Amino acid sequence: MPTDQTHRFLLENLDIRGAWVSLDTAWNALLAQRNYPPPVSELLGEMTAVSVMLAANLKQAGRLTLQIQGSGPVSLLVIDCDEQLRLRGMARHDQTLVPAPVPDLLGHGQLALTLDTVGLKQPYQSLVPLEGDTISAIFEHYLSQSEQQPTRLLLAARPNRVAGLFLQTLPGAHAKDPDGWNRINLLANTLKSDELLDTPVTELLPRLFPEDDIRLYDPRTVTHHCPRDPEKIHAMLRSLGRDECEAALHEQGEIHVHDDLCGHDYRFDATRLAAVFEEPEHRYH
Repeated sequence: MPTDQTHRFLLENLDIRGAWVSLDTAWNALLAQRNYPPPVSELLGEMTAVSVMLAANLKQAGRLTLQIQGSGPVSLLVIDCDEQLRLRGMARHDQTLVPAPVPDLLGHGQLALTLDTVGLKQPYQSLVPLEGDTISAIFEHYLSQSEQQPTRLLLAARPNRVAGLFLQTLPGAHAKDPDGWNRINLLANTLKSDELLDTPVTELLPRLFPEDDIRLYDPRTVTHHCPRDPEKIHAMLRSLGRDECEAALHEQGEIHVHDDLCGHDYRFDATRLAAVFEEPEHRYH
């Protein structure tokens, strides 16, 4: 089965567009050394599938960031994906977390969608309250409201794979077939999580929508991309100032910076810290 791919598709006779994604290697790389409990990795995995299907529509260089922040034991979920479908992300949770319904895990909070593309003077951001009992429902509600078109999301996550299916009407779809969207939703309701996770898109779509004309577009590859970036950390230390950094070093014996988003650790002893402040400053602007 092809992996780490997303396909866009069109149900031509209904004017309903869609997207499918399946991730394994990229997903496993994102999870590497994170040790998230299953409820957290499932939430993050479903959100990862959404981010890829949305980012696949970016027409120019940029980055789409999805963030859920709440008062529950899973306090933060962040995934971002650029126009080349390069992923990174993380979660923050209580160590005492136990399995519970999604609303209990997330608590009261908000969904933030940020889009930063070439040509925008400042990133576009949309903030909405969390509404829905699942990750699918939260994003269905957001997309239906923001894009003014009925939207359906089916998401599934395992420790080693995540998958998603996105469906949305195009303007004028109701006039083309008044019952089309209702029929497609009834068919979508028959899709099981294992089927979504284990079936190639070339088999899944004809099986799910056997009466419809499906135009399947070429696949795109998804990767996890979160390399070490010491210059960013050096710039942060320089912004704090040498005196403050040396005071922290004296107190703690070393300076330890953890990059939550990418999971990288940076450690500085006296020699390495001195080198940061002796390097040309213009490199960090």
